[in-house]
Amino acid sequence: MREKIQLEKILFLDIETVPQYYHYDELSEEGKKLFEAKSRSKIKDDKTVMDVYNDTAGILAEFGKIVCISVGFINETTTGRQMRIKSFYHDDEETLLKQFKRLLDEHGHTKYFALCGHNAKEFDFPYICRRMLIHGMQLPSLLDIAGKKPWEISHFDTMELWKFGDYKAYTSLALLCHVFQIPTPKDDISGADVARVYYEDSALERIKIYCEKDVVALIQLFLRMKGEPLVEEGEIYHV
Repeated sequence: MREKIQLEKILFLDIETVPQYYHYDELSEEGKKLFEAKSRSKIKDDKTVMDVYNDTAGILAEFGKIVCISVGFINETTTGRQMRIKSFYHDDEETLLKQFKRLLDEHGHTKYFALCGHNAKEFDFPYICRRMLIHGMQLPSLLDIAGKKPWEISHFDTMELWKFGDYKAYTSLALLCHVFQIPTPKDDISGADVARVYYEDSALERIKIYCEKDVVALIQLFLRMKGEPLVEEGEIYHV
């Protein structure tokens, strides 16, 4: 399918998530019971339920929320290839999801339009779908894959492409950028810092910048995997 779809028809994306409540003690009593039940296998002698909450609540769609979705397109122009990056970010998750859904609805009818992320089939795509359903939103056709055959689903995942059928290990975007010698800017935060930066520093703009850098890296990795030249730094535009 990669050969059928033009680069301009792929929407690259990455999301950043945080716990709905920063601290475990902020959960309702029912919420605490349900979180403990879901996380029972991770709670051990050296790992309390609060430790597990701090580590995992943000990546569980039932206990977390999306604070930023960054997307990127590749444009072919008369002067060369350009990359355009845009973000939907807001303290109110429903607001940013509606904005993102509007983008997908506008392009979802386009033949061969596709989505691409890193570990997105396992994380980003299902997380977005679950949070949309929780907010009572109808899924865009590009994300509504129930009942579709595998060849009818226009989803790419750079981690899956790298596995070549090997399901034994996770390979980070940062590691693949390193082995492919893709230059990436130094970040002042990492994924582990996002919840702290959001709740303690109220720095959603910093999270947005961090998310956009991952989308740039994702696009460059996809191009490298296709044997295509990278987009020059001066041809990357944030809109």
